Amino acid sequence: MSALAFIIEDDQDLSTIFADALEAVGYEVEQIKDGLKAQQRLEEETPFLILLDMHLPHVSGADLLADIKQNDRFNSTSVILTTADARIAETYEPMADFVMIKPISFVQLRDLTDRLKPQ
Repeated sequence: MSALAFIIEDDQDLSTIFADALEAVGYEVEQIKDGLKAQQRLEEETPFLILLDMHLPHVSGADLLADIKQNDRFNSTSVILTTADARIAETYEPMADFVMIKPISFVQLRDLTDRLKPQ
């Protein structure tokens, strides 16, 4: 059984690299390109892992993070924030399980998510 991971990222190239890294260690991946669609999918599914960009169209990553943290259904969901903005990373780090500053390498992401995967 593979663990479901949501990649909430509006940059298609990054999303594809992130998906490749997670799939390489056995995650089932769903790529989501905007915050509104992410909100809808989070109402329907409880992923094991969420890779969350902070700059998204329609609904911000910060708003999504707040929604996730206020919902007990996501208590077992790991959230990795991805941002190129160190100030944003510092601000939201207490609410996330991990923060990764872009650029993020395939190897960095693969190794981190492999450690998080359910055994």
